[in-house]
Amino acid sequence: MTGSGILAVAAIIGLLVISAFFSGSETALTAASRPRLHQLAKGGNRRAKLVLDLFDHRDRLIGAILLGNNVVNILASVLATYTMLLIFGDAGIAYATVAMTLLIVIFAEVLPKTYAIGDADRAALIVAPAIRVIVILLSPVTHAIQWLVRITVRPFGIRLGPELGVSHREEELRGAIDLHEGPDPDLRQERQMLRSILDLDEVEVEDVMTHRRAVTLIDADDPIAGIIDQALASPYTRIPLYRDDPDNIVGVLHAKPLLREMRAKGAEMGAIDILELAAKPWFIPETTTLLDQLQAFKARREHFAIVIDEYGAVMGIVTLEDILEEIVGSIEDEQDITVPGVRPQPDGSCIVAGTVTLRDLNREFEWSFPDDRAATLAGLILYEARRIPEPGQVFTFYGFRFEILRRQRNQISSIRITPPQAAPPA
Repeated sequence: MTGSGILAVAAIIGLLVISAFFSGSETALTAASRPRLHQLAKGGNRRAKLVLDLFDHRDRLIGAILLGNNVVNILASVLATYTMLLIFGDAGIAYATVAMTLLIVIFAEVLPKTYAIGDADRAALIVAPAIRVIVILLSPVTHAIQWLVRITVRPFGIRLGPELGVSHREEELRGAIDLHEGPDPDLRQERQMLRSILDLDEVEVEDVMTHRRAVTLIDADDPIAGIIDQALASPYTRIPLYRDDPDNIVGVLHAKPLLREMRAKGAEMGAIDILELAAKPWFIPETTTLLDQLQAFKARREHFAIVIDEYGAVMGIVTLEDILEEIVGSIEDEQDITVPGVRPQPDGSCIVAGTVTLRDLNREFEWSFPDDRAATLAGLILYEARRIPEPGQVFTFYGFRFEILRRQRNQISSIRITPPQAAPPA
């Protein structure tokens, strides 16, 4: 082999190394974990900051890497073809094609990308300084190419923006949460809590409130002794007061001021002015989102609000605990009243009260009942069945089997749910 041939082979090897660098860098920078790099950058890692800066201009990054990689591969192929033609004549074209295809695929694509994907974060930190320089040097060419691409696809109604994917970051985060799994049982609870936090701005207070049928109300015109007895018998520390009509809420009685006043008055408890002790009621519309209500609770330093509909009728009450339970799950204390809920059965089915919310079922069993059409299980069945079912009737929705067990008047009170994996074969 002549001296020029040796130089050509050396150049081809050097170009393949550069191509491998571009291929590995592309994989590392696209597969690196942005959250982990963000934490490193907050800790002062300068290379992590470089990687995040490259992420912020991903269109230029990908354009520069692809441009450099293709130029290097084409140049290596041309040199190989020229060298093979000198050695083997016209047959050298075929030899060069086979040889360069194998070399590029194995050593410039598969090998570096396999290495980079194995430890993408570390590889991204290593290549970031060099890639940043390349991106800056090639930016005029990449800008021209991107402009040409936009002009080319515009007649087809395709609009390309520099910030593709920004509107989908919440979906990306939800996907990351779904992938947050493993043998540790605590991971399931963490996954449920993270999902619930993202749902706060989509769920309205009417979906988590205590319905007025289950709310303890006290008539403000009752004798003071009767009011005190009702307050002490109630498991709740805050009780709405009404006058004449349950929709006419005139105050919220807190047990603590009541007890202080009872101690101060002693034997003269009949002189207690219950409305003077009561706090002013806070009314909120049923369409308020949980995120807005949580922020309002914090701003007002209150834990209790009365939910009303568009006509001003009282729908129920919502508390800070209700919103927190949407995140962390049910919080029970020694004063909570046990209510019918979900009873798993040995055959894999569950007997569920009609008042159980769809969100609680979805969170507990990781099902996916739609909660935009109804808040409770009974409401979903009524929506899908389009009629009030009779006990013994069976429905199949969303792959689940629903058997109506009991009905009280027009309210579905008990349902047996059989998930798809537990359903008997047809």
